[in-house]
Amino acid sequence: MSVRMALPPDPVDLAPLRAGDKVLLNGSVYTARDAAHQKIAAALERGDTLPFDPHGQVIYYTGPTPAGITPAGSQRIIGSAGPTTSGRMDVYTPALLQAGLAAMIGKGQRRPEVVEAIRTHQAVYFAAVGGTGALLAQKIVSAEVVAYPELGPEAVHRLCIEDFPAVVAVDCHGNDLYELGRRLFEVRDL
Repeated sequence: MSVRMALPPDPVDLAPLRAGDKVLLNGSVYTARDAAHQKIAAALERGDTLPFDPHGQVIYYTGPTPAGITPAGSQRIIGSAGPTTSGRMDVYTPALLQAGLAAMIGKGQRRPEVVEAIRTHQAVYFAAVGGTGALLAQKIVSAEVVAYPELGPEAVHRLCIEDFPAVVAVDCHGNDLYELGRRLFEVRDL
């Protein structure tokens, strides 16, 4: 069974989540990949105003492809929007968490120092299934570029998502699904 969660999340709603919980995310998220994270990190270091206030928000590590036409002939809201490898953003993540970021969506394991920063700032890391970008795009009901349009697909977009499926990969208590799964596998008698 999946937990339905409104975004941006209320910290009270993040606290009971545990690594391994399935969620259906509903509301607004911001996209940011490597190039956008570089620009955001530089702005944070300079003390500049960011193109969006990360406090309480969610960043989805994706670079959506341009919208196209469906087989039925209607206009898509956005092209494929699958998760990218989160580890590439690990160098930037602690500063964004310090700035109040509430959650991230991506794929793959995070470095131990990022897991600790997630725990310290009571944030959550959600994992989405890689290779499902076209299906996940169907969960996006609106999209607009809010910053860095010169980055093309890596521009920061604000997406509105409905019933976007994810799994809690790191909860606000520091429990890491990737590590828990590894330990479970190691103790099994094969």
